Amino acid sequence: MASTVLSQSSFSTLTSTPSPNPKTRIENTLPISVSVKQPLSISRSVVVSTHFKKAHKRFIANSTPSADESSAAETPIELRYPAFPTVMDINQIREILPHRFPFLLVDRVIEYNPGVSAVAIKNVTINDNFFPGHFPERPIMPGVLMVEALAQVGGIVMLQPEVGGSRENFFFAGVDKVRFRKPVIAGDTLVMRMNLVKLQKRFGIAKMEGKAYVGGEVVCEGEFLMAMGS
Repeated sequence: MASTVLSQSSFSTLTSTPSPNPKTRIENTLPISVSVKQPLSISRSVVVSTHFKKAHKRFIANSTPSADESSAAETPIELRYPAFPTVMDINQIREILPHRFPFLLVDRVIEYNPGVSAVAIKNVTINDNFFPGHFPERPIMPGVLMVEALAQVGGIVMLQPEVGGSRENFFFAGVDKVRFRKPVIAGDTLVMRMNLVKLQKRFGIAKMEGKAYVGGEVVCEGEFLMAMGS
């Protein structure tokens, strides 16, 4: 604005009617040069465009899959997930537990510390004999059978020669603070952990804690009481 006003003033001075005085006319005809520095301005669209380009480059860099992700995506889904390890198979479990079909609810032991803890799995299938009646329209594993399965894992912990137990004199004596968090349905793999909390050999009582998981989420938990006796 200042530059425009000064330019118009200069133009008006140069084109005004000459003064009768020659000296004044000479002075009025002298060119006037005024330099006004304007602040450097950047168009908003340029700033936005530059910012967008940088953000777009960062997005592309972050969106580029790593080598591990690319290899995982190329691996077929049936090859991505390894099977559970086998510490005890079903034949070894049958040698420890007295249960038989249809009430043997432990398929494999995947971790075992004698007299301390055990982790086992139960593969829940639609062929299990309890599904036709529980329930016909919505097959759900009964909660009492989850408790029984956990108790059987507890039996694997305690029914070992090094612990002093035997399958002839070890019984499920009680359960406390049982909670069922989510339903277990056909197709699930029930992962069960039992830990020995306290063992009173004088009275033949063992207190244990158990949790059952499906997909890493707790579906059942509680405290168990085992008794050794005739």
